[in-house]
Amino acid sequence: MRGQTLQLAEVLGEYLRVSGLEKPVLESRVVTLWPEVMGATVARLTRSVEVENGVLILHISSAALKAQLFECRFDLVHKLNEAVGGEVLKDCRILG
Repeated sequence: MRGQTLQLAEVLGEYLRVSGLEKPVLESRVVTLWPEVMGATVARLTRSVEVENGVLILHISSAALKAQLFECRFDLVHKLNEAVGGEVLKDCRILG
């Protein structure tokens, strides 16, 4: 390592991977980024956002939105994985 210049993000990313903390941090970022990625209206109609073992669990207060999100759930998983910069989500459950 001596003589190499590393960015702080690279060092931190490596530390998180080695220590097993990368997945919990990315899961937390999914929850935090939900309103930004989905927009204010969807965020307002979302009662809760959780991630358990790579599964995004959404509690939605609108039946219409629930149906719409169910139809595009795989795209939603892909979009959120891109937003956090890792493959943290594998599936999505949408509950009322």
